Amino acid sequence: MKPKANPKAYWRENIKYVLILLLIWFTVSYGAGILFKDELNSIKIGGFKLGFWFAQQGSMYVFVVLIFVYVKLMNNLDKKYGYDE
Repeated sequence: MKPKANPKAYWRENIKYVLILLLIWFTVSYGAGILFKDELNSIKIGGFKLGFWFAQQGSMYVFVVLIFVYVKLMNNLDKKYGYDE
């Protein structure tokens, strides 16, 4: 087992990643689905208005992608600070 290096820095980076990813998710779900809905609805993809798509499905897809991004970032962070196994 590797010695633990600077747990405060580890958690500071972890919280930074979480806040950035939550900001992205909020922007996509609230911004694209509600605030910018009218502008996005002028664009159609596959016959559906883009604002409607973001409100119904897009934010969920983005959330799933963000989960995988978070896992990748945390694996790299664990290795960086010696918390990997």
